[in-house]
Amino acid sequence: MKSLILGGIKSGKSRLAETYAAGTGRRVIYIATATANDDEMLKRIEHHKASRPAHWQVVEEPLNLAKVISAHSMADTCVLVDCLTLWLTNVLLSGSVGSVQQQRDGLQQAVKNAAGTIVMVSNETSMGIIPLGELTRQYCDEAGLLHQQLAATCDNVILTVAGLPHYLKGSPGE
Repeated sequence: MKSLILGGIKSGKSRLAETYAAGTGRRVIYIATATANDDEMLKRIEHHKASRPAHWQVVEEPLNLAKVISAHSMADTCVLVDCLTLWLTNVLLSGSVGSVQQQRDGLQQAVKNAAGTIVMVSNETSMGIIPLGELTRQYCDEAGLLHQQLAATCDNVILTVAGLPHYLKGSPGE
């Protein structure tokens, strides 16, 4: 089972993903993509660390997401990735890990080939006006393309609004 959970900031998407992962009864491998570049982000990361079970294995990987998913997905695992848009930001700003399209394609292939359960969290950022800056527009475009690619691959696609899951693809219990 492969699931993509989308939502805005503080929409409840991470909590939903963690609840789903815990409910699988599988060994959970939590792949964290965030980097603490300022105090506010450090606080967010610490909050996430405090909210997840201590027995979950955590892999911190800001760039090589496809490789890490491939290495850790097994029939008896649930791989939880939080968050794809932070990973995308890291890829866009790094400029050293190949083209964004290559990274997206590699991620999609890793998800397609993954054994076990995959749960991915991502911010839905492109539901407003078109941003003014070139990098911001590129980010929104790339996030939209990433979400489309993964949605085509996933069994479940869930949009979380105000803590409430709305199934865009699949249904509860799948």
